[in-house]
Amino acid sequence: MLAKAAGLLANELTALRVLASAGIIYPYSPRVLYRIARTLHEWGRGPAGGFTTLAQRHPDQVGVIDERGELTFGELHRRSNALAHSLRDLGIREGGSVAILCRNHRGFIEASIAAAKLGADLLYLNTAFAAPQLGEVFAREKPAAIIYDQEFTDLIERSGSRATRVLAWVDSEPGDLPTLEQLIGAGSSDDLVPPGHRSRSVILTSGTTGTPKGAPRSEGSFDAGVALLSRLPLKRGWRTHIAAPLFHTWGWAHLNLAMLMGSTMVLRRRFDPEDCLRAVTEHRCDSMAVIPVMLLRIMHLPHDTLASYDLSHVKVVAASGSALPGDLGSDWMDRFGDHLFNIYGSTEVAWVTIAQPADLRAAPGTAGRPPHATVVRLYDEQGTPVREGEPGRIFVGNSMLFEGYTGGGSKDMVEGLMSTGDVGRFDADGLLFVEGRDDEMIVSGGENVFPQEVEDCLSRHDAVVEAAALGVDDAEFGKRLRAFVVLAPSTEVSEDDLKDWVKQNLARYKVPREIVVLDELPRNATGKILKRELSEETS
Repeated sequence: MLAKAAGLLANELTALRVLASAGIIYPYSPRVLYRIARTLHEWGRGPAGGFTTLAQRHPDQVGVIDERGELTFGELHRRSNALAHSLRDLGIREGGSVAILCRNHRGFIEASIAAAKLGADLLYLNTAFAAPQLGEVFAREKPAAIIYDQEFTDLIERSGSRATRVLAWVDSEPGDLPTLEQLIGAGSSDDLVPPGHRSRSVILTSGTTGTPKGAPRSEGSFDAGVALLSRLPLKRGWRTHIAAPLFHTWGWAHLNLAMLMGSTMVLRRRFDPEDCLRAVTEHRCDSMAVIPVMLLRIMHLPHDTLASYDLSHVKVVAASGSALPGDLGSDWMDRFGDHLFNIYGSTEVAWVTIAQPADLRAAPGTAGRPPHATVVRLYDEQGTPVREGEPGRIFVGNSMLFEGYTGGGSKDMVEGLMSTGDVGRFDADGLLFVEGRDDEMIVSGGENVFPQEVEDCLSRHDAVVEAAALGVDDAEFGKRLRAFVVLAPSTEVSEDDLKDWVKQNLARYKVPREIVVLDELPRNATGKILKRELSEETS
């Protein structure tokens, strides 16, 4: 009992230290503290309660900056109240579900807050989904309404959904459909009565294979924020450019962090590498939330373009969503400074490990170390812990494990820990290296091969911009590797040259039998390579 009590006390002290370091523990007046406590008790820690407390704490601080200008936290509160009243008039009820198909702009945030204030669940849709995928998701989740950008009108039509429709970002005449701005203008800004049902957020898996699964998330917790902030030095009141899609786990995480830290969110509807640099410098952002492919595309801008942007004021670039390919991490820091953090996680388990700049310098490609109150262990196929230094399936324990898919089923569990679906290993210094998906490993001639190691090797060749590899059937070896590369402009390199490069750096059995040159690799909206499409190209 004493040991358990001591552990709980140590955990609480660590949490207080982390929150104090981030500036979250702040000397508010007793009146403001009372209002914050009451709001969180009545509304919870999700978008409804979180953004309402920001309106109480910092009503005049700019909360959102997008292509249409600025909104303060006070304005966000009043506008989301008005939108909630109007959505209720359209039939949105407590316990129902509202689907959101929006790019990164104020409408995404206002729709999320308003629906949460009604006690409706939030279903976040990937902007790269095809109509059949959307139709399958709608049939399973049954949202009462869909709030979407006008550019997706045809997609919604072809999905077959009959839910109530509301337009978010509008580029032309909306016709008979209501828009968010119209609903906000028509609704009362009076505060609502807290619902009995606390809104859940449903994040969809990336959908690189099959129908995307829904991973529900209950309202945020201080534990989740403390875990992230224990290795990611973000500070209260910073300006953050959230370039990662808000519907993605990483973008959604920074939306939640904004509620905790009072961050100003700088948003752009579409990612463009130079526009990203322009937004960060123009608005003097302290941090960036990105997915690795965004860094890759920035680094391939012309040298003169890169030299024209000064990022010396940026203190944290937080990348997550896929592995950092090749030497991208080192190349970024050589160019812009040692402020890059690599966060490894998944939709189902949230963040697993965090690599700080010193980790990436010492061990390029590492996924880092577990943050506060996070357990990471490696097991073999039989659920037995692997020996030190050997690869194994990655299992995680923290306070953020998801509740199971909305359509049923969950991830594998061992001793209370949840699988990430990846295989990795720890080095002698306790740094995690992710070797690939456990279902991507191929056995070629009796040897185990993970495509990611080959992809990283090819990416390090001067002529290669990015690479992907996968297993294909082979009559002699059972499986063999086929690789796909995108070459840098004005470069010439032969297939044999690239094979020799792999042979010089990796074991002979890891050399791809074929290397195919493509203009670009197929990716989804979160930057993950669609190997399903590459596989179809091989058949």
